[in-house]
Parts: sequence; C-alpha cells; structure tokens
Amino acid sequence: MPVYSFEALSAAGDTRKGVMEADSAKAARAQLRAQALVPLKVEPVSAQETAAHRSGASTRRSQRVFGSTALAIWTRQLAGLVSSGLPLERALSSLSDEAEKAPERELVATLRAEVNGGTAFAKALAQHPREFSDIYVAVIGAGEQSGHLGLVLERLADDLEEQQALKSKLIGAALYPAIVSLVAVVIVLFLVTYVVPQVAHVFAGSKRALPFLTVLMMAISDLVRHYGWLMLIAIFIGAISARLALKNAQLHEKFDAAWLNLPILGKLSRSYNSARFASTLAMLAGAGVPILKALQAAAETLSNRAMRTDALDALVLVREGAPLASALAQKKRFPGLLPMFARLGEQTGQLPVMLQRAAIQLSTEVQRRAMQLATLLEPLLIVAMGLVVMLIVLAVLLPIIQLNQLVR
Repeated sequence: MPVYSFEALSAAGDTRKGVMEADSAKAARAQLRAQALVPLKVEPVSAQETAAHRSGASTRRSQRVFGSTALAIWTRQLAGLVSSGLPLERALSSLSDEAEKAPERELVATLRAEVNGGTAFAKALAQHPREFSDIYVAVIGAGEQSGHLGLVLERLADDLEEQQALKSKLIGAALYPAIVSLVAVVIVLFLVTYVVPQVAHVFAGSKRALPFLTVLMMAISDLVRHYGWLMLIAIFIGAISARLALKNAQLHEKFDAAWLNLPILGKLSRSYNSARFASTLAMLAGAGVPILKALQAAAETLSNRAMRTDALDALVLVREGAPLASALAQKKRFPGLLPMFARLGEQTGQLPVMLQRAAIQLSTEVQRRAMQLATLLEPLLIVAMGLVVMLIVLAVLLPIIQLNQLVR
C-alpha cells in the first residue's frame, strides 16, 4: 500500500505532520478527516522512505501498546463514552485525542479510521492480536451483534479490573516472603564467604582440634568459595533444561497435574484457574456468545494444562448433549463449587449470573489461601534465617570460647 506524508490542522488549531498508508491521496485525505483533522498537504513519499516507514512501524508494533492495566483503563473509558450514547467513532476519536503516548494515539486512530470506513469494531480489533486477545474480540463481537456494546464493554472492563486486582493481591502476598528470602541468602553468603574464612585464618596455626560445627562450617565455606560458580552454572543449566523439557506438551501436562496435587500450592492453583475459567465463561455467556465457543475460549485462559485438558474434555461432552454442570462434575480437578453453581444456573436460566458468583467465591478463596500462605511463610522464613545465622555465629564463637577456657 502506498505511503503518503501529510500536514493537517487539528480542531484545536495545531498543525500535525506525519506519514500514513492509504490506497490513494484521496483515501489519505478521507482518513485524516475521519480523525477530525483538516488536510493541508498530502504527498506520496519515495520507495526508500516507504520502506523506512514500514520498518519503523513494524518496530513500534513489536512492543505492546497496552499493558494489562492500561487496557483495563482504556476499556473502562470506552465503555463510559459508548454507554453515555456517544457514537463509537466519536468515542474512539476522543480517546485518540486524549492519549498521552504516540503509539496509543496511533493505534486508536487506526481503529477509528477502520470503523469509520465500515469495518466492524471486533474485526478492527482482531487486526491487532498483540493488543487484543481472542476473548476480548469475541466479547466485543457479541456486543455488536446484540446491540448492547456499551453494556458488554462495561462487563469486559469489570473482568479486566478483577483480573488485575487478583494478580496484584497475589503478588503483594508473595512480595514480603520473597524479599525476606533474598535478604537471608545475601546475609548467609556474606557470612560464609567472608566471616568464616577470617576465623579459619586465625585458627589455622592452632594444633588443637576445632569443634565439629566450626570444621563443618569451614568446609561449607571452602566449597562455596571454590565451587560456587560451578553451582551457579549447574543451577542455570538445570533451569534451562527444565524449561526446554516443559516445551513438550505431554510432559508439561504431567507436571501441571502433579503441581495440582501439592498440599497448599496445588489448591491455590486449582482455585485460581477455576476462578479465571468461571469468570471468562460467565462474561462470554452473558454477552451472548454460544456456549461451545465460550467454553473453547474460556479453556484457553487456563494456565494449567491439565485443567485445560479437562475443560476441553467437558466441551466435548457438552457438544454431545450433556449439561454443562454434569460435564464439569466429571472432571475432578475443578472444585465442586463450580459444577454446583453451573447446575443452579442451568435450572434457573441464569447461567452467567451463577458462574460469576462462583468466580467471585473462588477468587475470594484464592485471596484467603494466599494470605494464609504468606502469613505462615513470614515467621517460618525469619526463624529459618535466625537458625542459620545462629549456627554460623556459634561456629565462630566456639573456638574462641574453647581457647578462653584453656587460657584460664
């Protein structure tokens, strides 16, 4: 597609310059007018400049414009504008003008130009898969078809914000134990690699036998100082090997299945994935997406591959005529709460509402378990750090105490 350089006047009276792709100069002027700009000059650029423009555009698109938080905010803003009765083209134009970053402004302007040209909003979003997931596009498409785009956007914004809130709480719960663990490792390495060798140097000329704890700590110190880099290399190679091994689908699924059997982390992972599955399924079903398509999309959101396989198996059962609740009840990896609420939803005709309630309860359970785990880990890590430091200090002090007793 040809590339044109342009100079245009905005509604605020500012002059804007840039380049854009269009079928013709007339089409380029139409795109500028669609963006509420008055074209002053539109000229074709040379082949070399065209190649440079496309290369630059490719580089810009290699990075995501919207992060998870930014996407939730943008969706909420768009939902507010559309729900207030503003046409979609004008809502996109307003968001484009208010965008602070150039890549976001360009992306929204592109969406507006495509919508103004007659393209469905969902189809315009689908042309940017790095920014908008298949689930996002499917929900928007269902909202357009049902004529309730504003309501669907509100639900989509709620879902994105709930996801972000849950992730933030989980990260917050894990942050303190992670910091304590890091500080503990740094302190222990400092004591083992610096303090213990100093003590060994002081007592090196002594002909008396050193306490067992001191000898053991000196041996550990020598091992870390002389072979620590080999240990780091071994750990690095082991991590890379494990990551490569998990690229095998069957092995990854077996690993995820074993992870679900862990006492605390397994239940936490099961609840988190189930909450994500129920929330997505509720949102898609509420937007009018057919249940089979909704199940397929919701299954793709599961990070645990064993549970994803169960969800896809449930999809097969539903396709064969089984109720959703019965299909989910046959998969024991899903908590019993999920098929129970699905059964209530099917009986009352309020499946999306009941699935959303299940998602809320499961999310609450995830937060409760995460806080319990964090609360339990904090004192355990502090006690473990204290014990290790105490052993190192004893290893240093015991020879001094022994020498002091001999002097007396």
